[in-house]
Amino acid sequence: MITVTGATGNLGSATLAVLLDTVPAAELTAVVRDPAKAADLAARGVTVRQGDYDDPASLRAAFAGTDTLLLISSPDVTPGVRPRQHGNAIDAAKAAGVGRIVYTSAIGADDAQGFLADHTATEALLRESGVAWTALRNTFYLHFLVNPGLAAAVEAGELTAADGGQPVNFASVPDLAAAAAAAVTTEGLENTVHELRGPVFTLPELAETLTAVSGRPVAYRAVPAAEFGQGAFMWDLISSGLFAEPSTDLDKLLGRPATSLREAVTAALA
Repeated sequence: MITVTGATGNLGSATLAVLLDTVPAAELTAVVRDPAKAADLAARGVTVRQGDYDDPASLRAAFAGTDTLLLISSPDVTPGVRPRQHGNAIDAAKAAGVGRIVYTSAIGADDAQGFLADHTATEALLRESGVAWTALRNTFYLHFLVNPGLAAAVEAGELTAADGGQPVNFASVPDLAAAAAAAVTTEGLENTVHELRGPVFTLPELAETLTAVSGRPVAYRAVPAAEFGQGAFMWDLISSGLFAEPSTDLDKLLGRPATSLREAVTAALA
């Protein structure tokens, strides 16, 4: 049995969609806080169980009979919350006799800072648990930068960014979901770390790709991060160089090249 937590979230639902193409629905369990929101999964034959990261008893019941658990990280970035919630899930998995935990960690988790340090703490809990584990250190989602909103940049003829001259290795949710599905269905990945990063590109290259795909000139212009308001934190992370390093781990799990910048831009503008 493969069990997926956060099954109605962005990554969880995408991963289950991939798994349903190759794994019988009867061998899949979706764990959600509100089972009513997973009615579509239940209709396809997936077992739906209620489970809450803040309710250890519910997790132990939800994980019963699980061979491999895909533990999708909690969306709550309040300081101290995620390590506690993830600890509850890891303890419950151990109590339920889960064979392996595949955890959606984050880029830089070997020694992360700020809110990403929650993943460093969770990986430490996994290593100490005695349960076999696999860490998927996901980069940030490509749709933060490549999305239908780019049509406005094409219309204006200008792409503004506060990248500090640093490239990014963001990856698409479908690619990260397919990698997660591969990780839970592939043997021999016990106690391994995978740096899941997309093809590296710069923001000037994004402007050039917008020009090529749209057929209209789009210039790149650097601006201060403060111009992006609440989104400034993302640009601060980018300009720190956090996303500058490449990795082929995503391609290896996918068994194919990850989605290219041109493919992503073409889809976004469509």
